[in-house]
Amino acid sequence: MKRSEALAPGMTVGLLGGSFNPAHEGHLHLTRMCLKALALDRIWWLVSPQNPLKSASGMAPQEARVKAAEELVAKSGDPRIVVTDIETRLGTRFTIDTVRALKARHPDIRFVWLMGADNLLQLPRWAKWRELTHEIAMAVYPRPGFTLKARLSPAAMMLKPATLDQSDARLLARVAPPALVFLDGREHPASATSIRAARGES
Repeated sequence: MKRSEALAPGMTVGLLGGSFNPAHEGHLHLTRMCLKALALDRIWWLVSPQNPLKSASGMAPQEARVKAAEELVAKSGDPRIVVTDIETRLGTRFTIDTVRALKARHPDIRFVWLMGADNLLQLPRWAKWRELTHEIAMAVYPRPGFTLKARLSPAAMMLKPATLDQSDARLLARVAPPALVFLDGREHPASATSIRAARGES
């Protein structure tokens, strides 16, 4: 375990998975939003080796993505944000396997899965997604063009009985899954796709 990944019993930790290709100010914006709204002690940026739902074309090497993310987080000056390649070290490919491995490794930590509204729409495409909702509580942050659609998505409808009000968001980490909350806040326009396009990358 890396020193930055050290945790104390009872901590609440948000897990933000993604390619981070590259990490950008939008990631910092939503991370700060989640830290505050959910009263989390830490947020781990899980820099994935390769998202099963994304093409490997145009994907920078994981080591380079981790380094760029670490530099961005260092500039932010917030020690609560931790960049990690732990999925590679765990040997997990799918989110459900990562979550189960982390829960087994840290049984005294309360984990929360963080995802954008755009990802909630795609959740039914994830491996064992229904099982995943019973493994970890989930918080959905707003994304331009997807926020309203996410609230009406099949996954949201399935989880409607387990959905907390925004005013109870700080309790999410202490609620047994399935549990879901939609966070309200300013949407950030930055996206890795647009950044790569501006650089002339695919």
